Amino acid sequence: MKSKLSQIVVAACLAATASLSAQAQEVKIGYVNSERILRETNLAKAAEAKLQAEFSRREKALLDQEGKLRASAEKLDKDGPALGDVERNRRQRELIEQDRDLQRKRREFNEDVAQRKSEETTALVEKANKVIKQIFEQEKYDLIVQDAIHASPRVDITKKVIDALNAQK
Repeated sequence: MKSKLSQIVVAACLAATASLSAQAQEVKIGYVNSERILRETNLAKAAEAKLQAEFSRREKALLDQEGKLRASAEKLDKDGPALGDVERNRRQRELIEQDRDLQRKRREFNEDVAQRKSEETTALVEKANKVIKQIFEQEKYDLIVQDAIHASPRVDITKKVIDALNAQK
């Protein structure tokens, strides 16, 4: 009875050892730094240039309007004591209205920029995810992690992803 129990325990240990050695095959893990992809790829640089070209004219117009408003406010400060109450109040109301208009335009501009930047980032992330999936399948990774707190350079495949994205047209 005791020997039968010993045989069962030994068999269970052997089965467990065989199972562990089968599982002990190397697990292939990769790490991707999304921040670097959004900063270093040609697609990211092209998107940044595209956004700059798209919004530079509006930004310049806002800066010009801001400069004119500032100059008008300085002129009112300088001329204010010599003006009558009615004229000074009229100019102050005009400045307040111009400031509101400028703030509204600035807010709309910032919202438009943020929306377009989000669209461009989303498109880039989708392309990057496709490339990461291709690398995952072709090189038979078990796991690819994005944005880990710490990762060894040994498992960092960010450069590989950037190169693959830069090779795309």
